[in-house]
Amino acid sequence: MAHTRAVIFDVDGTLIDSNDAHAHAWVEALIACGHPVTFAQVRPLIGMGGDKILPRLAGVEKESAEGKAIDARRSALFSRTYLPKLHAFPGTRELLLALHGRGLRLVVASSSKEDELKPLLALTGAPEVFAARTSSKEAPESKPDPDVVHAALQRTGAPAAEVVMVGDTPYDFEAARRAGLRFVGVRCGGWGDGTFAGAVAVYDGPADLLAQLDRSPLAPEAGSTAGAGSAPGD
Repeated sequence: MAHTRAVIFDVDGTLIDSNDAHAHAWVEALIACGHPVTFAQVRPLIGMGGDKILPRLAGVEKESAEGKAIDARRSALFSRTYLPKLHAFPGTRELLLALHGRGLRLVVASSSKEDELKPLLALTGAPEVFAARTSSKEAPESKPDPDVVHAALQRTGAPAAEVVMVGDTPYDFEAARRAGLRFVGVRCGGWGDGTFAGAVAVYDGPADLLAQLDRSPLAPEAGSTAGAGSAPGD
């Protein structure tokens, strides 16, 4: 197994505790635009972009006039109402600094819009460690399609065999799989181990991953070694 040279991170639900906030913003925007939905309907779809969510919940294409109006309302709600209340998961800053200090190239692969992604990365406490980031503008199709992960992989400058992706949703996992990457799951976004069957490791969140970093797939010399408590499905 090749050594790990780069790590691709999802952001929402992986580094920042924002999945519920995104779901609430979608619910409010859809209801305001005449599409009654519930939090329970929306929450399992968080991790995908509007190009997937709008057709499923409202029968509306994102690039239609109605789709653009709903998404603009959602974005405004998220930025104005929810973003100021968000925070990083414990251990996020320390994990990122530790990986950067070990010489790993860190890249973001997010389905968020660029104007939402920048303040989210600031919440990590260490946005400067990311060598590059990709957002929805680089991806014609959002996760679970692999477009944004392919774009992030190119920016790592490393072959797929030497890159690990860290994410919290089944959509991250599927996108990583389709891009040929090893995947590390984190439970902090709300999904359980059954979601990550086949991942190389699963951790509770950034703090748990940091505590087991030397034995994790993110250790440059470790390649595929998984940490304790990481066996998906066990």
